[in-house]
Amino acid sequence: MVNERPSPNLELELRRGVVVLATLSQLHQPRYGYEVRQALAEKGMPIEEGTLYPLLRRLEAQGVLASEWRSEAGPARRYYTLSPQGKTLFDRLTTTWQGLNDVMARLLDERGNHAD
Repeated sequence: MVNERPSPNLELELRRGVVVLATLSQLHQPRYGYEVRQALAEKGMPIEEGTLYPLLRRLEAQGVLASEWRSEAGPARRYYTLSPQGKTLFDRLTTTWQGLNDVMARLLDERGNHAD
C-alpha cells in the first residue's frame, strides 16, 4: 500500500538546503544568535535554536564566520559576522540558489502548461 501522506521529512529536507544561505544572508553585520533567529523569523524563515546555534558554531569552525564576545549593557553575547571566506561563499551560494530557483520556476511552470 502506498502512503498517501507525504513525509514531513521531505519538507524538512527542502528547508535544510536553504538554512545555511538564509543564515549567511543575515550576517553581513555582526549579530548574536537570537538576533539572527528574530530576523529570519520576521522574514518568514523561522529556525529552531537547536538548529541555528550548532550551525553557527560549525560555520565558524569552517572559517565561514568570525565571532567575538561583547557585553554591551547586559550579558556577554557572541556576535557573528561573515569572514572574507564567508562573503565569498555567500556570493557563490547566492548565485547557485538563483540558478536553481530559475530552473525550478521553469520546471514548475511546465506543470501548468500540460493537461493532467
